[in-house]
Amino acid sequence: MIDAQRIRSVLLDVEGTATPISFVYDVLFPYAARNLESYVRQHSRDGVFRAIVADLYNQRQADKVRASDIPEWSNDTERDEIASIVAYCRWLMSKDSKASALKSLQGKIWQQGYLSGALKGQVFDDVPGALKRWREQGKRIYIYSSGSVLAQKLIFSHSDHGDVTPLIDGYFDTGVGAKHEASSYVRIAAEIHHQSEQVLFISDAVKELQAARAAGLETVCAIRPGNLQVEEIGYESIHSFDELPF
Repeated sequence: MIDAQRIRSVLLDVEGTATPISFVYDVLFPYAARNLESYVRQHSRDGVFRAIVADLYNQRQADKVRASDIPEWSNDTERDEIASIVAYCRWLMSKDSKASALKSLQGKIWQQGYLSGALKGQVFDDVPGALKRWREQGKRIYIYSSGSVLAQKLIFSHSDHGDVTPLIDGYFDTGVGAKHEASSYVRIAAEIHHQSEQVLFISDAVKELQAARAAGLETVCAIRPGNLQVEEIGYESIHSFDELPF
C-alpha cells in the first residue's frame, strides 16, 4: 500500500497512463507520418531543423552497424538529402523507435497540428481532477515520456479537458536516460530534489516499473482501456488515479 504521507512528487508516464494508447497510435503517429515529407521540405534550411538532421544522421550511423535494411543516405543535393531524411524517419517509425532525434521531429510536426486545430490532445477523464487534487495536497507533478518534452507539453496544453499544464511542475524525456534504466529515475529524483522513496512513478509498462523500483521509487501499474493485458505483474495496480489513497 502506498504511503500517501511519504509521497512528495508523482511522476507520470504518458502513453497508456495519462493518455489513451489509441490516441498515440491511431492519431499522433499517423499524423506525423502523413505530414513528415511536407514538414521536411518546408523547414529543410531552418537552423533548429538542421540540428535535428545532424542528430538523425548520427543516429543512422549507429543504426547502420546493426541493421542491414537501413535506407541509404545521400547529401549530394538538397532533394537527395530530403529524400534520405524522409526514408530514414519512416524506417525509424516502422520500428517504433524511441530515438531522440525522431521524437524531436515528431514533436515539431505535431506542434503545427495542434496550433492549426487539426490535433487535440486526449487525457483520461480522471487526470485533470487528480492533478488538481495532488497540487492542493502540496505534491509536485512531473511527466516522464519517451516522447519529447515539446510533445508532452502539447498534449497537456491542448487537451480535450483544456490546458492542464499549470498543474504540472516539470517534464522529462529520454534526454535524462532511457525509461527502462534505473539510472534515469535516480537522475530524476536528484533533479527534483527528493529522495527516491518520496517519488511515486505510475506507468503501464512493467520494464519501466522495474527500473523505477530498482532506483528506489514507489511504483504503481496503470491498467487503462486499450493497454496490453499484463498478468502476474507483482505491482500494485489501478484503473484510475482516483483509486490512489491521495
